[in-house]
Amino acid sequence: MEFKDYYRTLGVSKDATQDEIKRAYRKQARKYHPDVSKEEDAEARFKEVNEANEVLKDPEKRAAYDQLGADWKSGQDFRPPPDWNQGFEYHDVDPEAAAQFSDFFESLFGGNYAGGHGRRAHGAHYHARGEDSHARIFIELEDAYHGATRALALKHTELGEDGRPHVVERTLNVRIPGGVREGQMIRLAGQGGPGLGEGGAGDLYLEVVFRPHALYRTEGRDVYLTLPVAPWEAALGASVQAPTPAGRVDLKIPAHSAGGRRLRLKGRGIPGEPAGDLYVVLAIALPPADTDAAREAYRACERAMPFDPRAQLEGGRS
Repeated sequence: MEFKDYYRTLGVSKDATQDEIKRAYRKQARKYHPDVSKEEDAEARFKEVNEANEVLKDPEKRAAYDQLGADWKSGQDFRPPPDWNQGFEYHDVDPEAAAQFSDFFESLFGGNYAGGHGRRAHGAHYHARGEDSHARIFIELEDAYHGATRALALKHTELGEDGRPHVVERTLNVRIPGGVREGQMIRLAGQGGPGLGEGGAGDLYLEVVFRPHALYRTEGRDVYLTLPVAPWEAALGASVQAPTPAGRVDLKIPAHSAGGRRLRLKGRGIPGEPAGDLYVVLAIALPPADTDAAREAYRACERAMPFDPRAQLEGGRS
């Protein structure tokens, strides 16, 4: 996927005001409108102009786009970092808005992003509840086991007196309930957009994302751990200790275990009703043959156990 420089597409500087962006869009739209333009690539350019305007006209999307940094160049190979929009508040979803533009646009603003257009007052006595907002929070897997309270820095955009969007930060103390799953929403009542008139504030929904873990991965409430074992532990059986997010447990390795075998620890996944399971996946680790004694031990194994690990492959020996 290629990075798109929306400022370059509209021909404006990165510190352009919202009015300057509006004027630039109208100029480009007139130039490339397929009904009037004589440019050969008018339709494609018109689509690019509309996509750039969709982002830059919206202070919320523009500020999020600017979070990517100023070093990206148009056409450069791009993948959004997984936590690029962490803590950034946004509004309700309009999936059709993302579907009509490029993969680059959809990778940034598809899914949970949308227009972010607020309600407008049409009279002196207009009352309306504020919009619900959304943000992603990244937590540790251990927080899902034990619960936690975290101070989360959240950012949203407001238009300043200079006509440019400005990022405003606030900090909320959020209680993360034990048993929360990845993708689950935590609702903070009254922390969304402000209401109009006597309308109350909207709610803030926090989508939970687990930070990558050095030991574990998750599928729903189930947790997976790859556990290295020595060849003799796998062949003869052994009792070992294995780490879990809730602490170490004693684990019996059955004799004749092969690499990849899964051992299920019922109910030791993420807590809940029902709790998930923890699966220990065995990985046979070979001791290094880095001494004379170690090399001789391997040779002794070779002499004592005529073993062909490739005997079951189709066609016989490799």
